[in-house]
Amino acid sequence: MSGISPSVATDPQDRSNTTDLSENRDHVSDSVPTIDTLISEVSVYNNGPEVTERLREAYRLAAEAHKGQYRRSGEAYVDHPLSVALILASMKVDATCLITALLHDTLEDTDLPPDLIEEKFGKKVLTLIDGVTKIGKFQYQTSKAEKQAENFRKMLLSMSEDIRVILVKLADRLHNMRTLSSLDASRQRAIAQETLEIYAPLANRLGIGWMKSELEDLSFSVLEPKTFQDLRARVSARRKERKNYINLIVQTAEEALRSNGIPGRVLGRYKHIYSIYRKMTLQEIPFDEIYDLMGIRIITDTKLNCYGILGLLHSIWKPITGRIKDFIAVPKSNMYQSLHTTVIGPEGVPVEFQIRTEEMHRVAEEGIAAHWNYKEKADTLPAEGERKVVAWLRQLVEWQKELPDNREFMDSVKVNLFPDEVYIFTPKGQVKELIHGATAIDFAYSIHTDLGNHIVGSRINGRWAPIKTVLSSGDIVEIMTSPSQTPSKDWLRYVATPRARARIRHWLKEEEDRQSAEIGKKALEAEFRKVHKSLSEFLKPPHLETVLSFSDLPVPTVENVFSRIGFGKVTPQSVLRKLFPLPFDTTVPSPSSDHEVSSSDYPIVVRGGGKDLLLGIARCCSPVPGEEIVGFVTRGRGIMIHSRDCPNLDHLSVQKERFIAATWDSETGSTFEVDLRVLMEDKPGMLAGVSAVISAKGTNITHAEVRQDRRKMAVLNFSLMVRDMTHLQSIMDEIQQFKGVIRVQRIKKATTFSKHESGKEE
Repeated sequence: MSGISPSVATDPQDRSNTTDLSENRDHVSDSVPTIDTLISEVSVYNNGPEVTERLREAYRLAAEAHKGQYRRSGEAYVDHPLSVALILASMKVDATCLITALLHDTLEDTDLPPDLIEEKFGKKVLTLIDGVTKIGKFQYQTSKAEKQAENFRKMLLSMSEDIRVILVKLADRLHNMRTLSSLDASRQRAIAQETLEIYAPLANRLGIGWMKSELEDLSFSVLEPKTFQDLRARVSARRKERKNYINLIVQTAEEALRSNGIPGRVLGRYKHIYSIYRKMTLQEIPFDEIYDLMGIRIITDTKLNCYGILGLLHSIWKPITGRIKDFIAVPKSNMYQSLHTTVIGPEGVPVEFQIRTEEMHRVAEEGIAAHWNYKEKADTLPAEGERKVVAWLRQLVEWQKELPDNREFMDSVKVNLFPDEVYIFTPKGQVKELIHGATAIDFAYSIHTDLGNHIVGSRINGRWAPIKTVLSSGDIVEIMTSPSQTPSKDWLRYVATPRARARIRHWLKEEEDRQSAEIGKKALEAEFRKVHKSLSEFLKPPHLETVLSFSDLPVPTVENVFSRIGFGKVTPQSVLRKLFPLPFDTTVPSPSSDHEVSSSDYPIVVRGGGKDLLLGIARCCSPVPGEEIVGFVTRGRGIMIHSRDCPNLDHLSVQKERFIAATWDSETGSTFEVDLRVLMEDKPGMLAGVSAVISAKGTNITHAEVRQDRRKMAVLNFSLMVRDMTHLQSIMDEIQQFKGVIRVQRIKKATTFSKHESGKEE
């Protein structure tokens, strides 16, 4: 037995307990960081004159390089890298990582020569700094989304080689979020949104729980300030109301441990604000129906005692079926281990317990950092920490190679940053980790591409199930295949993993190219017959070179020429004209002409079309000026304009040849219909109140309805006319601030496409 003794109340060292971040931010902004503070912090775990001197030298170099530079807040710029280093020192990182933090902005923002950094601190530090540094050179046409994707690709490649790259980047983002108030409101929102979508989930994926929680709450406080303040006030009030109740639970658990001779600490743990908000929105329940604002954590000495405590708790309080999770036997992908159980406590209130060892607790808070060698003896992770996290990073690197489209790549990254995984077993007992929502198709592709391409069904826990069946943790899955089965576009609607999606699209693209090549070849043969020639004669020298000139590949092929004809990119007549003069007029407008046209009905400019274009706004996504758009060429309905984030582009993306670039005209003067959904607490006058908010923004409501969902929450659906994205965002912001509103979202509908809409012939 260890010497751990029972203790009551919240652990002051447990950073995940922080719910009131305003106090934390005020403390950070009021304190002035110094190099002596950093050295004092580091000396606790990595003391020595060599480490101290290296840190002082790095600080001197950073201070000189950033001399005369100031942040928007007015503080000296060098205070920022110093604060970043202090955050990392609290995580007990090595001196190499700290030096990288002190110098992380020098390559991007100063004239400090890279050679000098390498000379003073070595190649490894220079490599790490370069990995953190953003890509600076972009063509002026590059969008913000493209820049984000390219920067993330670079960071991804760097951190797959050395995890310290992302540790520095996360600490950098955390300090920026703590000091965000000096930026203008739009910039604050953009940074907060990126943090919520990318960096907080990344911290979670790497197991750094305290940082994930703080990043989420900081982002939420910027994006939804009134909702954040309202929830924080409600949580504070609830804490006061339930203080005696929680003390009773803690004391009962402590007494049970003492009576049974089991060492352990019993801690109260409040959920952070954003996790409460997510639960309200995902489960569509009001605040008053959230009973697990506070959980109980029991930390003991051994795995055996973890299971013993679980049984002990179940002997005191009745467990809720389906709420027992064993993350010790099957750890999460971010190395998290604990036993979770929810019991019916006194007064019939559900209470959640987490049970873990001290080492599990350390890993749960520090994540990948808990496994790092901080004594400068190694540059790589030990096997214990490397097994899952680095494997996941390498998988991301593989995906970024397979998904050249930046939008698709970032979408896959965002989905896979969230570790809501399920654990599926093969018939032989091998465990496959998939993301939440994965189906039998995803499982098949996770094993082998051929297995996925030919799946016709599955046996889940011994029973036959369709291929689109969503899997649950613990399922034993056997895949049935047929040589005649091949992927279809419908499969894209039923897969969740980027690997499966990429493999399906690759097969569909190859199949579409093959079919187009057949069509193109037949069309060209028909044109040759008109002039009494045989196509085969002209697929040999000396005519072959002329035919291959119509290919767009670096290494041209005849099949590619046929495919381009089949897609309509090249006309059969243009090939004949180049080979020999034709005895009849074959003038055909080129489908690839590069002039711009706009429609009189819509203020949109498209490229690559002919005159008098038939344009239409896709109702599924209802794009408005200010958001990126793209045209999709349909059969018989002209060009439909979709927003870049339309949920239906996934379905259409295998037909990339039908996409056409489109932009909004500079001055529209028009209004556009959009759909909004408002989720709020059900109370009298809600529809009138929200409608008044919308009308006050000078907006015409074309349709409004209200219903009550199964959780007795009010769901308000509106169709309204807006001028552009700025106008729409201001309306959504105003609605969000209306008391009782939980979530406002724009509705973009996934559609089952008709043959005309998908570009197919009837």
